[in-house]
Amino acid sequence: MSASAPAPQAGLIVAVTALASAVAFLDGTIVNVALPAMSDELGGGLVTQQWTVDAYLLTLSSLILFAGSVSDAFGRLLVLRIGLIGFGIASLGVGLAPEPVTLIIARAVQGAAGAFLVPSSLALITSLLQGTAQSRAIGQWTAWTTGASLFGPLLGGIFVDTLSWRFAFLVNILPIAATFVLLTRLRAADHRAPDARIDVLSAVLCTIGLGGIVFALIEQPNLGWTNPMIWLPLVGGVVLFTAFLLRQRTTRFPILPLEIFRVRNFWTGNLSTFFVYAALSLNGFVVGVYLQQGAGLSATLAGLASLPATVLLIALSSVVGSLAGRFGARLFMTAGPLLMAAGALLLLTVREDFDYWTQVLPSLVVFGLGLALTVSPLTATILGAIGGTRSGIASATNNAVARIAGLVVIAVLAAIVGGSLDLEGFHRAAIVTAALLAVGGVIAFLGIRTERSAETS
Repeated sequence: MSASAPAPQAGLIVAVTALASAVAFLDGTIVNVALPAMSDELGGGLVTQQWTVDAYLLTLSSLILFAGSVSDAFGRLLVLRIGLIGFGIASLGVGLAPEPVTLIIARAVQGAAGAFLVPSSLALITSLLQGTAQSRAIGQWTAWTTGASLFGPLLGGIFVDTLSWRFAFLVNILPIAATFVLLTRLRAADHRAPDARIDVLSAVLCTIGLGGIVFALIEQPNLGWTNPMIWLPLVGGVVLFTAFLLRQRTTRFPILPLEIFRVRNFWTGNLSTFFVYAALSLNGFVVGVYLQQGAGLSATLAGLASLPATVLLIALSSVVGSLAGRFGARLFMTAGPLLMAAGALLLLTVREDFDYWTQVLPSLVVFGLGLALTVSPLTATILGAIGGTRSGIASATNNAVARIAGLVVIAVLAAIVGGSLDLEGFHRAAIVTAALLAVGGVIAFLGIRTERSAETS
């Protein structure tokens, strides 16, 4: 166990970890408003747009747990540096991509590098800080990374309208360089668990299994379920992912220790996370694209459209966190998603004669209020359910669940919107978003309990 970092270094640790992780979260949402411009320049239509999002989410989701074990084996600072270098190189690949295939490959590499940034950042916090300093740092990390996710559409819109969509990715070099500068000022020895091992087979099973399933979901509307190009990857993916789960029960060094799912608040919190974050990904994708292609807004205005939700989240998160600690997270994890569901249904007021102020803004305000009620209690409940030396695993697992949820819902986007993101498809997506959020809220109501002990299941 490494010693606690000196007090003056606590702020630096937060800055390093938040900045390193923020680029991964930022790129996860910045792409939504850039998709129309990318499609116009490179071609490829809806399938390319889906794969631009899913290639990133696929590698990020499937490798994040493996990256946690690599971080334990080789040291958090070393893995963080490798992730930053990989993300910077991949960002250059995205920004300079001449055609869709290169773009999608570079996005996949970005996601892989991002997977190494997130768990190593949180592990660095938990290994160098303790007690209230650690709790405060995790809270600040969550606020900054969530803020980066919500700020992404606005930043992307500004680049698309004033320069090019390419600069939305090339700009990643700046925060990556800043993080390396801050790392030189961090006086901390790297921590490596002496008995840690890397289960490469589990990582391969997880990655290829998820890849086969998602490929089948994306291409099914084009080829049909009876096409061997669909059912073979689907069946193979299910078999390999099942083998991954079975291996976690027998291997000495599991990437995903299945026993943590025996903790009631942990597994119900993650189940709620799956539905809530599937809805968030669907809503972010559909609103970002439709406001440009359907309503005719510029990329900047489409990005500004999400600003009310961002402001409400930042303004209310600390207050909600305190109230959840006083009254219990269950109330907030139930009311928040249900309020977001109501906000999603307000998007049904959008018509051909589009008006942002009366048709979209009320939805975003209600949605933002629900989001503020949800995020902080959800994170605190899941980390608190496990706690101790496994808080990093708990966080990595929850991040993986959230990214997989986004990956799956974007993979079936064509089925949700009916093949085209016109006004009817936009309304269909709003209804599905509301349904997913309602399910997430009901799961939290039925499953979350007020126990704080990790031993309670």
